[in-house]
Amino acid sequence: MRDSAGMRWTALLLLALAMFCSYIFMDILSPIKDLMQETRGWDSTAFGTMQGSEVFLNVFAFFLIFAGIILDKMGVRFTAVLSAVVMLVGAVIKWYAVSEAFTGSGLEQWFTDNLNYIPLFDELGVSPFYEGMPASAKFAASGFMIFGCGCEMAGITVSRGIVKWFKGREMALAMGSEMALARLGVATCMIFSPFFARLGGHVSVTRSVAFGVVLMCIALIMTIVYFFMDRKLDAQTGEAEEKDDPFKVSDIGKILSDGGFWLVALLCVLYYSAIFPFQKYAVNMLQCNLTLTLPEEGSFWASSTVTLVQYVIMLIVAAAGFASNFQKKTGVKYGLLAVSIAALITYCYMGFMRQSAESIFAVFPLLAVLITPILGSYVDHKGKAASMLVLGSLLLIACHLTFAFILPMFKGSAVGGIAIAYITILVLGSSFSLVPASLWPSVPKLVDAKVIGSAYALIFWIQNIGLWLFPLLIGKVLDATNPGVTDPTQFDYTAPLVMLACLGVAALILGLVLKVVDRKRGLGLEEPNIK
Repeated sequence: MRDSAGMRWTALLLLALAMFCSYIFMDILSPIKDLMQETRGWDSTAFGTMQGSEVFLNVFAFFLIFAGIILDKMGVRFTAVLSAVVMLVGAVIKWYAVSEAFTGSGLEQWFTDNLNYIPLFDELGVSPFYEGMPASAKFAASGFMIFGCGCEMAGITVSRGIVKWFKGREMALAMGSEMALARLGVATCMIFSPFFARLGGHVSVTRSVAFGVVLMCIALIMTIVYFFMDRKLDAQTGEAEEKDDPFKVSDIGKILSDGGFWLVALLCVLYYSAIFPFQKYAVNMLQCNLTLTLPEEGSFWASSTVTLVQYVIMLIVAAAGFASNFQKKTGVKYGLLAVSIAALITYCYMGFMRQSAESIFAVFPLLAVLITPILGSYVDHKGKAASMLVLGSLLLIACHLTFAFILPMFKGSAVGGIAIAYITILVLGSSFSLVPASLWPSVPKLVDAKVIGSAYALIFWIQNIGLWLFPLLIGKVLDATNPGVTDPTQFDYTAPLVMLACLGVAALILGLVLKVVDRKRGLGLEEPNIK
């Protein structure tokens, strides 16, 4: 089966679609933050605390480490199905938490009366709940914690599955394709979550989360089909499932004493903390900084049809742009690129006509899908990984400062504000491609090969600390700097955006230090991977 390109790519598609669905659910409430405040009474602190809860168990219960052990002991196919089941359970809990059925129930009363004080966690200031937090937000956070355990497990499982099916073949292309499809999940969420919430003229946030639950059911089906494909492959080859060295406690001291490890780990947590938590607030930030006038009721631009048309155009942008990277004929390559650019311009025009913050931010992953294969290939053949880290950090700083200070200056300009928003979001998306394309291939050059698996586990754990902390911090800073503001479209986002830009500055400094270390120690970060 592995020798058949059709079977290999079918296996990849099953795994990639499962991740695509999980990425959609991960941010299912992000584009409707304003509706959560209006319909469920979640202020920014409650919203941020709930969003940060996704990785709480991975960080504080070390589930990320246990997930690696489960994968090592049980293999790819069992862990893939288990991760999908865990994600589905968490998704159903989150759906019930925001549903009308939860309101007024005995369970709501229990969550109101309890979990207001968690010993030790409250003293340390890291509790996933707080006194006064809406009961629905507490219960949703509980479900999101469970979902996050499954999602992180799925992430490491999919990577292992791709290695199993594509080793010695087009592995880089396979991993790039999986990443591109997963990132399209972010754009899909931004478009369809508000679409379902406002469907039929009646606002219901429950419908958006229900849409995500249906997708998690599909993800489970995908992993079950993969289970049988993978089992048949093993039966054909007679091979045992390939396993990495398990995480060893004894490795920790060796890894933590390595300066290269700390450079990579801190770069990782700083950079990703300035991107993923921002995604959860980006739509609301645009609502607060753009002058948006809803299209006339009954017009094409106010219809549900335009959402579907815009999504199809988005898929054309992504598919044509991604495919152009792998064409050997110059005419076909630039033809596909032209189609992608034309479709992107069309998409942006439709977003402007719809006056929709969520469809404007949905362009975020599109440029990343287009240029990720280019950047990965460049690092493979030309090198300059450390320089790319520095460039990515510079772009990150520039984008967050643009959102903080320049975008509000154009609030009265319908065209100018949206144009700046589109350009900044696309540049931020390209920055999102620069860092992963250069950071992850650099890890083996910085860390002893004998502990590479354990080092990755620790890096992911440290990254999750940032992904837990910064959604919560953004929410707290928003409430602290906007006292008395009750309209969710009138927040001043300057302080949170400056905070995120500071993360970029710290990442830039570490990137420059990394270049110096590379020059002194001859690590080869600026050299190509393929020699």
